[in-house]
Amino acid sequence: MDPIIEFENVSFAYTAEDETPVPAVRGLSFALGKGEFAAMLGHNGSGKSTAAKLCNGLLVPQEGRVLAAGMDTADESLLFEIRKRVGMVFQNPDNQIIAAIVEDDVAFGPENLCVPPEEIRTRVDESLRAVGMYELREAEPHKLSGGQKQRTAIAGVLAMQGEAIVLDESTAMLDPKGRAEVMQAIQSLVRERGIAVLLITHFMEEAVQADRVLVMHEGSLLMDGTPQEVFAHKDELRAVGLSLPEPAMLAERVREMFPALPEGILTEDDCVEGIMGLFQ
Repeated sequence: MDPIIEFENVSFAYTAEDETPVPAVRGLSFALGKGEFAAMLGHNGSGKSTAAKLCNGLLVPQEGRVLAAGMDTADESLLFEIRKRVGMVFQNPDNQIIAAIVEDDVAFGPENLCVPPEEIRTRVDESLRAVGMYELREAEPHKLSGGQKQRTAIAGVLAMQGEAIVLDESTAMLDPKGRAEVMQAIQSLVRERGIAVLLITHFMEEAVQADRVLVMHEGSLLMDGTPQEVFAHKDELRAVGLSLPEPAMLAERVREMFPALPEGILTEDDCVEGIMGLFQ
């Protein structure tokens, strides 16, 4: 699988008021392949949001290097092209939506790339359809729900025809319905368009939906594997302030009474199937 984002022994520190360095990322190495859906977990201060900003040059490594579509993010002459290829969606969609009409907002990126008008129309329509917002293309963004706003922001990134999207806590301010809408849009982009997605989240139920889970702790990569592999390390996760998905926690309690309940339960469907199997 060809990498679209590569971290090579990356370190980054912020500067405190007394000018002492505060390490945020330490020796971080991983790669995200084209069409791969990865979730990054970690408690507050673990370095996951800093890692997100390093993906497309919003922050530049102080040690090591980050490659985006093969381009070094430390090369300022490449930043325009890098940000076309690797888009960002942040926590608050109101900070990314600037136009008075949904389709105008989605068109903003391609217009700044000097894309011909007829091509912009095609890109806008295709991007809105991809995230389920085409029917609301003429709506006013301030009248949208949180989930609809985030899907509009994602469509704006898609319209620039990049290869990867990094979502930094993009569902944190949404209600369950809005989170479900965004997750459905992400799954569609990965399956149908082959877009690489790095989702920074603190919702375990979202991480379970990814192909791969990265766990950050004190700026370093603590775990990297499938959801089944990572969530099998229950004690290690709890030791760094993380919990299990709710179905997994319920399964633990049921297993105390029914030891035959299978391990590896992560989703509601897994839980129902496992419990039903006990009585068949």
